[in-house]
Amino acid sequence: MENKGNLGGAVAEATRERPTLKTIAFMTGLGVTTVSRALKDAPDIGAETKERVRMVARQLGYQPNRAGVRLRTGKTNVIALVLSIDEEIMGFSSQMVFGISEVLSGTPYHIVVTPHSHSKDPMLPVRYILDTGSADGVIISRIEPDDARVRLLTERNMPFATHGRTDAGQVHPFHDFDNEAFAYQAVEKLVAKGRKRIALLQPPSKLTYYTHTRIGFQTGLHDFGAEEVPLRVTIDTPLEEIRNAVEATMRSPNAPDGIVCSAGSAAIAVNAGIEAAGRRLGHDVDMVSKESTPILNWIRPEIITVYEDVRHAGREMAKAVIARIDGVEPELLQSISQPVWRQRDR
Repeated sequence: MENKGNLGGAVAEATRERPTLKTIAFMTGLGVTTVSRALKDAPDIGAETKERVRMVARQLGYQPNRAGVRLRTGKTNVIALVLSIDEEIMGFSSQMVFGISEVLSGTPYHIVVTPHSHSKDPMLPVRYILDTGSADGVIISRIEPDDARVRLLTERNMPFATHGRTDAGQVHPFHDFDNEAFAYQAVEKLVAKGRKRIALLQPPSKLTYYTHTRIGFQTGLHDFGAEEVPLRVTIDTPLEEIRNAVEATMRSPNAPDGIVCSAGSAAIAVNAGIEAAGRRLGHDVDMVSKESTPILNWIRPEIITVYEDVRHAGREMAKAVIARIDGVEPELLQSISQPVWRQRDR
C-alpha cells in the first residue's frame, strides 16, 4: 500500500507542472528517446507503442516546447497566416482558418494569425516574419499581379502559399477561385432571366482577381448580348458607400436590371441600395453574388448565389506550404476551384 501511495504522489507531482517527454516516459514506463520517436511517428517504433504514447500525451495535454524545438532543430513549427482584418464580415476569415487548422491538426505545425490592414503597407507583416524567423512557412492573401511579398518570400527561400495568383512570371504555390468562370456564368444566368443592362461590383483593380473577373464579365456581355452599367465602387468600399452608390445608380435613367457582386458582405449593401431606390429584387432587378457562408438566401431568397469554398482553400494552402517545406517543387502545388451554384434557376 505504501508503494501505491508513493506512486500516486509521484504521478500527481509529475502532472502538476507542464507535461514533458519525461512525464510521458514516466507514465508509460518507456524511455524518453522512445517516447520522442513515437511522437514523431518513427518507423522503427511499433504501432501499439505509438498509440499508447499518443493516448497518454493527449490525456496529459502535452504540447512540445516550441522554444526547445527551435533550439534543437532551427524550426518553429509555426505556419503564419497573414490575414487582413478588413476581410469579409460573413465568415471568410474564419472559414480559411478552419480549413488550415484541419490540415495542421495532424502535423507538428501550429497556425499563428498575423493580422494587418490592407490600407497599410502589406510588406510589414511579411518582413516581420522573415526578420524574426518566427515561422517555418507563410500563407498570404489579396495577391497582386506583381506581388512584392511573393518576390521577397521567394528571394529569402521562405516556404509559402498564396490565396490567389500572381501574373508576372513568378512560379509559386497557390490556391485560387476561378473568378473568370464565376463572372462569365453570372452574366449568362442574368441574361437567361431576360436581363440586358448589367452592373458589376468588382474587386479593387490592384488585385489579380480583378483582371480575371473583368475578363469573364466582359466576355459574358459579348457572348450573351448584354451591356455594362458602370458602378463606381468596389467590394473594398465601405458598405454604407456601396449602398448609397447602388441607390443612386438604381434611380438613374439607365438603371441596371442585373447586378453581379464579387463578395457576400457587399451583396447586403447592394440589396439595401436596391430597396432604398424603391426597386424590388427578383422583379425589377436580379442579383448574382459570391458567398463563402450560405447566408444570403436567408436574407433574400431571390439572390442567385455561388459558393466559394474558402475552407477548402485553407486546406489546399496548408497542404501546399507543408509540401513546400518538405521540398516539393512549387509548380506542383497550384490549384483552382470552380464555382458551385447554390440556387436553382427560377
